[in-house]
Amino acid sequence: MKQITNSILMIRPVAFRMNEQTAVNNYYQKVIDGLSPSTVNEKAQAEFDAFVTKLRMVGVDVTVVDSTTIPDTPDSIFPNNWISFHENGDIVLYPMFAKNRRLERREDIFDILESKGFEINEIMDYTSAEDDGFFLEGTGSLVLDRANGKAYCALSPRADEELLIEFCEDFDFAPIIFEAYQTVNGERKLIYHTNVMMCIGDTFAVLCADAIDDKKERKMVLDNLKADGKNVILISEDQVNNFAGNMLQVTGSENKKYLVMSAAAHKCLTKKQITQIEEHVTILRSSLDTIEACGGGSARCMMAEIFLPKTAQ
Repeated sequence: MKQITNSILMIRPVAFRMNEQTAVNNYYQKVIDGLSPSTVNEKAQAEFDAFVTKLRMVGVDVTVVDSTTIPDTPDSIFPNNWISFHENGDIVLYPMFAKNRRLERREDIFDILESKGFEINEIMDYTSAEDDGFFLEGTGSLVLDRANGKAYCALSPRADEELLIEFCEDFDFAPIIFEAYQTVNGERKLIYHTNVMMCIGDTFAVLCADAIDDKKERKMVLDNLKADGKNVILISEDQVNNFAGNMLQVTGSENKKYLVMSAAAHKCLTKKQITQIEEHVTILRSSLDTIEACGGGSARCMMAEIFLPKTAQ
């Protein structure tokens, strides 16, 4: 299976703001004082548009769909949490922790993708788990090594172990399960999404090993990455706070490979880390300051990778 793709789905914000329902366990969110909601949304739109332009300029196939004002979905800019697309033509719908995030799921997106020539085979729907209070937030909770058939998952209120195992059985992934923490006001708290502390490319992985407090679990994660031939680039917890773990590898024109990240993530990396990354890929960065502050997510969260097969022309 392919690890990286040229096609991504992105949702353009129309009423973006800090989501009070997700702030309870996403400690990366902040209130920006002195900015009206409309100004926050305008800034987010400008960041989004500049980001899409940069991706398209290097040949990434970006499908942009506008968000909606009704229903109210302040986090719709992060579609990777509710949907994932797979090479066998399957689409997965995931159970979401915040009630207002469940409203982001839209069937019209399937029609848009089919009109672009993508084939949809089956829709795997895990959303009924919401009724029982269990969640698994897509490729936020799951960092997939598709090529090696492994699903890395840091358990949290948004990543249930039994749901993870069910997903892995359905899609033939081996679950790599651990807990990852961040320090919040002097206390160790579970990191809400795996994809803020690790990223897996085709030949490398970016990982905050320090976030995995249990030494056996940390060794297990590192051993799995190294066994699959990944060059592991370690980042610090402070760098995770600047979204240095929230990256995604994509392909552009002529199969050139890029690692996409925010300007803040790039700025906090050391020269050595940048050199390590650039041995594998070209870095593509874009300023996402407003989106990161209010949304508590960054570049990777904004991109839902499309691995669906294309209809034969």
